[in-house]
Amino acid sequence: MKFKGIIFDLDGTLVNSLEDIADAMNSILQNLNYPTHSYETYQYFIGSGLRNLVSKSLPSPHNDDKHIDHCYQLMIEEYSTNCTRKTKPYDGINELLDYLVSNNIKLSVFSNKSDELTKKITNELFPDCFDPIVGLTVEALKKPNPSEAIEISKKLGLKTEEIIFVGDSGIDMQTATNANMHAVGVSWGYRPEDELIAQGAKHVLHHPLDLIQILQPDEIIAHR
Repeated sequence: MKFKGIIFDLDGTLVNSLEDIADAMNSILQNLNYPTHSYETYQYFIGSGLRNLVSKSLPSPHNDDKHIDHCYQLMIEEYSTNCTRKTKPYDGINELLDYLVSNNIKLSVFSNKSDELTKKITNELFPDCFDPIVGLTVEALKKPNPSEAIEISKKLGLKTEEIIFVGDSGIDMQTATNANMHAVGVSWGYRPEDELIAQGAKHVLHHPLDLIQILQPDEIIAHR
């Protein structure tokens, strides 16, 4: 088997967390008497970390760094309490993980969500599946910076070219390319397929179990 490890993005890849994120941010906006946003709008706010999402959500007259920092802390408090209320794995993810674990594929999560929340959500929804689980600790290290992905490869004991990087955004595809990993996009997340391809996706999955065909090209998958 050419690939021995997989790094997954979290939001929009393993789990649909859109409504919990949007509900938390809209609660903050409502309390401040600011306009709220639709779930569809939040799809384009997700991917570069919660602070960036807060910045995009705030009305422009109230978008200075000090106010962003204040609202970011409010968002962390609100979202931490409710981060798994509506969030759930996409259909087929648990079946995929069962296959990968049973075939001794090394699995990791790398997200631009804060490290604490990344670990909390991943451990609650996928206990004992992923190690390491890495979220954002230093702004300069967020994706598409490949540094954390390369560190993950070292912890897994694998060469970067032995790792598939799976994500739903152009940022994920850039990260994979920057880290010399095999970039695989997913069509069920928050970004369109053409963005994934334009940013370097070698494959785009339309169902989680399609990933098995990349690992084992001769495997027959019957999931539809």
